[in-house]
Amino acid sequence: MTLLPDLRLDQRLSRDQAYELVDIADTTELLRAAASRRDAAHGDAVTYSPKVFIPLTQLCRDVCHYCTFAHAPRTGIKPYLSIDEAVAIAQAGKEAGCHEALFTLGDKPELRYRIAREELARLGHDSTLSYVAEVAKAVFERTGLLPHINPGIMSAEDLAMLRKVSVSQGIMLESASERLCAKGGPHFGSPDKVPAVRLETIEAAGKLAVPFTSGILIGIGETRAERVDALLALRDLNDAHGHIQEIIIQNFRPKAGTRMATAEAPSVEDHLWTIAIARLLFEPGMNIQAPPNLSPAALGRVVAAGINDWGGVSPVTPDHVNPEAPWPHLRLLEAATRSAGKRLAKRLPIYPAFARNPSRWLDSKLLKSVLDRIDGDGAPRTDDWHPGHVGSLPARELEWRKRPARSSVATDVPAIIAHAQRGSELTEGEIVRLFRAHEDDFGTVCRGADELRRAVNGDVVSYVVCRNINYTNICSFKCQFCAFSKGKMSENLRGKPYDLEMSEVAQRVVEAWDRGASEVCMQGGIHPSYTGQKYLDVCRAVKGAVPDMHMHAFSPLEIHQGAQTLGIPVAEFLQRLKAAGLGTLPGTAAEILDDEVRETLCADKIRTQQWLDVMRTAHLVGFKSTATIMFGHIERYEHWARHLLRVRRLQAETGGFTEFVPLPFVHMEAPVYLKGRARPGPTFREAILMHAVARLVLNPFITNIQTSWVKMGPEGVRQCLAAGVNDLGGTLMDESISRSAGAAHGQEMTPQEMESIIVSSGRVPRQRTTLYGDAGDARRQRSFDAVCERQAAGAACAAGGSRSL
Repeated sequence: MTLLPDLRLDQRLSRDQAYELVDIADTTELLRAAASRRDAAHGDAVTYSPKVFIPLTQLCRDVCHYCTFAHAPRTGIKPYLSIDEAVAIAQAGKEAGCHEALFTLGDKPELRYRIAREELARLGHDSTLSYVAEVAKAVFERTGLLPHINPGIMSAEDLAMLRKVSVSQGIMLESASERLCAKGGPHFGSPDKVPAVRLETIEAAGKLAVPFTSGILIGIGETRAERVDALLALRDLNDAHGHIQEIIIQNFRPKAGTRMATAEAPSVEDHLWTIAIARLLFEPGMNIQAPPNLSPAALGRVVAAGINDWGGVSPVTPDHVNPEAPWPHLRLLEAATRSAGKRLAKRLPIYPAFARNPSRWLDSKLLKSVLDRIDGDGAPRTDDWHPGHVGSLPARELEWRKRPARSSVATDVPAIIAHAQRGSELTEGEIVRLFRAHEDDFGTVCRGADELRRAVNGDVVSYVVCRNINYTNICSFKCQFCAFSKGKMSENLRGKPYDLEMSEVAQRVVEAWDRGASEVCMQGGIHPSYTGQKYLDVCRAVKGAVPDMHMHAFSPLEIHQGAQTLGIPVAEFLQRLKAAGLGTLPGTAAEILDDEVRETLCADKIRTQQWLDVMRTAHLVGFKSTATIMFGHIERYEHWARHLLRVRRLQAETGGFTEFVPLPFVHMEAPVYLKGRARPGPTFREAILMHAVARLVLNPFITNIQTSWVKMGPEGVRQCLAAGVNDLGGTLMDESISRSAGAAHGQEMTPQEMESIIVSSGRVPRQRTTLYGDAGDARRQRSFDAVCERQAAGAACAAGGSRSL
């Protein structure tokens, strides 16, 4: 009969339940439960932080009986590293691909050693912690590595000072047993190892919102029950403040030259028991870590016990605390992790869950550096690609098309894909899981989306010949992502303000028709003098110039504002627009359909429900529209999932969306990025996944997934075509919004170029209308001829272009 309670994911072991497991003989079920709990929260990844170890000083006032790191002053050895020495170590780490500069040092040596006090005075400091702050600042500013500081006992003032120069801090609790501090115990004579003192530091860190590392050291004379007590003390502090990033379960190793040199190390089984108990005592999302260099022969078993992190691993410096235990080579660690059924992944010293909410956990001076390094999940970016990028695509993300459709790691991704392919609604958690797909899972998601595309759309890829007409760039709104709008109320970025005359709008429509366009796409800023009448005038100008031109215009924001200024219901305003010639609506101004994001990104814009209500009303009065998402800035994967689900549910209700269009955030000139408060757009992996996941989530209600050539570029478009996309959008002619934000791709892609991309991808091109009908031979031929007419004399032009349907 098992003593292991049946815990739901929202339940944790109580103290009494953990005590009952202290003497458990067969740990098989315990380890299995811990691993299952880990898998539910962390999936297939076991992480590590590429780091350099900077031992700023090895002097310490404590005399722990197992420690070889700390030593008394030695002749010829300076008590502290100089700033230049620390920076040199960090620079070597940067060149080796590290993210983290780990500062480890003895505790307050100046309180014990005169030489420490004298050296600090020479350096212009009165405490070791003050010097740590100066060195960490220099390392960050001169190398860009992110400091993580383990300096021992700290006051609230110390923690606040170090928070300004580090992304995380830490102190091992080691044990909560006062007994170990008594005479004969391993902590006797070490005032900084008193549990209450260490817990006070950890609590102060929580009150100051410091991302914090802690844990226990097992095998130094404590009992299993005392380990439980220590873990519960940490749990109580984390429950109060939510600041503990990871719990380290470190196994003691006896070292020659110490008082505990002959002590027996804990067994592997004892270590595994403690890891599993820690996993079950904490919430599933807690990061449980075990240093790999301390269990080199049991790495697979350590994974199976429930860890999800190996800690910091250095390709440059030794483990100065355990110099007898070298770091495993990363290839060996990766192989061992994969053999255990997991994927080795990098992280920053600030864990993803904390990096996803950086304004809470980081000093403002560190914010931009972290945001520049992370993806939407808070993990390190795996490429330097960005929307509008010109150059080679990330090789790692292209490998999925070359690898066979199999994985050495068993995951839940295939089951989620099958669920979506059947047309069932996925949960928010399942969608987030798809966005977290890496390596083989990434390829599996892309293939699954493309299988669905082939079944729904066949091999035809459509596009529309259109012209963008942005009738004004003056806007009264202050959207933090927008580099297009200008004016008194805008962020006043590059470019001159303008407001086109209706005669100019009409002339551009005529030019577009002459160049073979079947659509004009019209959007602009919300000019402070505009009313709904202006939008009616625009409609009449377009239809008066070319009656057969399809007018695709006015976002839900413009519809909402137009109705409001006329003092009429949205439905009535939409009816007037329809009578004036409006054909369809663009689904822009959506950004992220979640008010948590909109509150920061576009605080004065319509809210999520207002956007949905305008679209619902438009569909009900007979309009079709597109739907979009603008992603890669301040939002998280959960927001992407909610956005997709809201679009899906509205489409299931109205059937009014013709297509879904992912729009990767172009960061270069965006105010929110320039202010250091946003990521530099999505990674290439994320951009491809947005198209693939949208195809799966929106099935069967939205059957057209479009990619933006302006954002993705020609080569990126080809990748999207293999990941669920069946439409390339419009030729645009005068694209200016993305270009204003810094995108480097051209303002127009000709029909010839569109069809060349499609054919080279093994697909069949089709020029379409806005509503996905065939453009017709006459319009198509005119669009090709117009390009030829503009080419230089003698330039080759294949009239009629490639074969299409």
